[in-house]
Amino acid sequence: MRGEAVRFNIHSQPEFFKEVVKRVNHHFKSHNRSKHANAQMVIKTIFMLCLYFIPLAFIVFNVVTSVWGNIGMWALMGLGMSGIGLSVMHDANHGAYSGNRKVNHLVGLVINFVGGYHVNWKIQHNVLHHSFTNIQGLDDDISKNGALRLSPDQEKKPSYKYQVFYAPFLYSILSLYWFLGKDIEQTIKYSKENLVQEQGITVRRAAIEIFFTKLGYLGLFIVLPIAFSTVAWWQTLLGFLLMHAICGQLLALIFQCAHVLEETDFFVPSETGSMENSWAVHQMKTTANFANGSKWFSWFVGGLNYQIEHHLFPHICHVHYKDIAGIVKSTAQEYNVPYNEHKTFAGALKSHFSILHKLGVGAI
Repeated sequence: MRGEAVRFNIHSQPEFFKEVVKRVNHHFKSHNRSKHANAQMVIKTIFMLCLYFIPLAFIVFNVVTSVWGNIGMWALMGLGMSGIGLSVMHDANHGAYSGNRKVNHLVGLVINFVGGYHVNWKIQHNVLHHSFTNIQGLDDDISKNGALRLSPDQEKKPSYKYQVFYAPFLYSILSLYWFLGKDIEQTIKYSKENLVQEQGITVRRAAIEIFFTKLGYLGLFIVLPIAFSTVAWWQTLLGFLLMHAICGQLLALIFQCAHVLEETDFFVPSETGSMENSWAVHQMKTTANFANGSKWFSWFVGGLNYQIEHHLFPHICHVHYKDIAGIVKSTAQEYNVPYNEHKTFAGALKSHFSILHKLGVGAI
C-alpha cells in the first residue's frame, strides 16, 4: 500500500492531540450532543438534493422552456451539485453523517449522482489525503498529473510559468474530468497499489459499478433532457457544461484554499520514511481555515472552511465544527502549535493564487 513505510513522529508533541481530543469529547458529553448529524443537517441535505434535482425536473417536464430560464436551471443545478459534494456526501463518506454505517453508506452513494464513484473518492480523500496531507507522492490532491505544480517539492517546468492564469480553467473542468475519466484512471492506479481491494471490493466489481453509474448519470442528465425538453439539444449540452463549470470551480477553490496556501507547509518523507511531526501536528501545519465569521458561507460549503477541525476530527459532522473551533484554537495556542486561518475567503484566495504564481515561476 502507498505510504505504508511512512511513519509520523509519535514523540512530536503527543500531548497536544490527547488534550484536544479530551476537551472536544468533554464538550459533546457536557452538552449531551451527538457528534453526528442533527435536524439542521437533515434539512440541509433535503435542500441540496432539491436544489439539484428540482431544476432538472423543470427542464425535463418543460416547466421552464426559455433559453435563459433553461440556463438558469442548469446554474442552480451547479450550485446544488457542489452543495451535495461539500455538504452531504462528504460527511456521509467520512462516516460522520450518522452512527449507523448503513445510513452513511446510503447517503454517501449520492456521489454517484453527481458523476463520481464513492469507492475511489474514499481512497483518494479519506485514505490518502487525510492520512498524508501535503506529502509529495502520497497526497493525490496535490498531484495533478503534471497539469499544475502545487508543491515546492514537485519538478519545476517552464510550462508552469502561467499556471496562475490557466488554473481557474482547469478548476472549472474538475468535476467534468471526474465524470469522464478520473474514476477509470484511479481504478487502474489504485488497483495496482491494492487500494481498491482494501476497500473490500474486487477490481471487476468496481469496473462494473463505474460503468453502470456513469451510464445512469449520462442518461439522467443528458439523454432525458434532450429527449423530453423542448429546448435545442445544444442548449442542453451547454447547460450541462455550465453546471460542471460552476461545481468544479467551487469544489476546487474550497479545497485548494485549505491546503495550498503561503501559510501551509509541504513535506517529503526522509529516506527512511520518517516524518518530523506527529500526525496531528502535521495536520495543523498543512491545513488552514478561512471565513469562519460567515455563517452563510460556512453553511453552504459544509463547514469545510473549518478545515483544521475537519482534519483533526473527520468523523464529526460539520455542523459542529463552529462549536469546537474555539477549543481547537485555544489548545493549539496553549501547546504552541500553528493554527492557520484567514478571516475572509478573499484572503485565502489571494494566498492561494500568490503561492500558485510563485510555484509556477519557480520562485519556491
